[in-house]
Amino acid sequence: METVILAVVIAVVVLVALGGLIVGSRRKKPLPPPPPTAPDITAPPAEPHVGDEAETPREEPRRTIEEVDLGGGAPTAVEEPPVVEAPRIEIPEPTAGRLVRLRARLSRSQNALGQGLLTLLSREHLDEDTWEEIEDTLLTADVGVMPTQELVERLRERVKVLGTRTSDELRGLLRDELLKLVGTEVDRTVKTEPEGRKPGIVMVVGVNGTGKTTTTGKLARVLVADGRTVVLGAADTFRAAAADQLQTWGERVGAHTVRGPEAGDPASVAFDAVKEGKETGVDVVLIDTAGRLHTKTGLMDELGKVKRVVEKHAPLDEVLLVLDATTGQNGLVQARVFAEVVDITGIVLTKLDGTAKGGIVIAVQRELGVPVKLIGLGEGADDLAPFEPEAFVDALIGE
Repeated sequence: METVILAVVIAVVVLVALGGLIVGSRRKKPLPPPPPTAPDITAPPAEPHVGDEAETPREEPRRTIEEVDLGGGAPTAVEEPPVVEAPRIEIPEPTAGRLVRLRARLSRSQNALGQGLLTLLSREHLDEDTWEEIEDTLLTADVGVMPTQELVERLRERVKVLGTRTSDELRGLLRDELLKLVGTEVDRTVKTEPEGRKPGIVMVVGVNGTGKTTTTGKLARVLVADGRTVVLGAADTFRAAAADQLQTWGERVGAHTVRGPEAGDPASVAFDAVKEGKETGVDVVLIDTAGRLHTKTGLMDELGKVKRVVEKHAPLDEVLLVLDATTGQNGLVQARVFAEVVDITGIVLTKLDGTAKGGIVIAVQRELGVPVKLIGLGEGADDLAPFEPEAFVDALIGE
């Protein structure tokens, strides 16, 4: 009996196990795929424009091929760049009698000297105090100590001989004595026409602020007004605006300017200017040098180098020292030092219109033994004039 029960239990267990295997195999069997259906076709999203979010493309107008311009028509007009006009060339005033024409301006600024002396000499009694006032007037006008003493001594003698003195006699007496001091027999011509060669070579030197570059430009106008052709050499390479300023002066009268790089070698620029002047056959080469402080030995030595380099082409015909008339006796100190470095041949006095110190003309000539050849009487382009002693003295003492 027990054997039958055990057999039944085993049979049940076997049946249960077989049933579990059949169920598991059915669960792992993949389901058949669903029947195919037609897919929905949709357009791809539009490319977003700049600043747009991704969205459905907007309706935009389209052109046919007939409407598209393929470039076969008339050519499109190209706008031409504006034409830069050349600077207008000016015709400077003729130099003949220029100082005479400017006498009124000089007279207004210089009367303190001439009229002061005439007033003192017109006193009924010329005692020692009066003569001392006359000396003070001359010294204040920068005539200088030695020239002042000479002038006062001659005035004393002539006044004693003259006796009664009318205003016309006093004016004539003072005019004669001032002309003797200024000098009427000196050759004041700016040497620009060397015999047997071209061009004439002129170098302009001086201290900063005296107006060298402006004087060089105005001198070019004087020469052009006299029918000369000019090349300008911008050898002031230390001041950034100097070459531009000189070139502007040159363009106004049709003169070419030779220039070099900023802070370049001044002697090289001067050499090139003279070389170009010879090659082009111009009449005059004007060389503007840097403003030298007379207390700086190195700069003065360089000025001497410029002179030596230029003279490899030809000798310098003129070395003009530009002095500010308002500096008075300080200008004489500058003049002495420059005369030691380069052989000064002439003086240019600028700013003579704004001062009563006209006596500097006498003092600087006496100090250097070199004549004043040009004077600047204002800021105008044609206010540089050849120095004429008679016109100058007449302006000092008035009519």
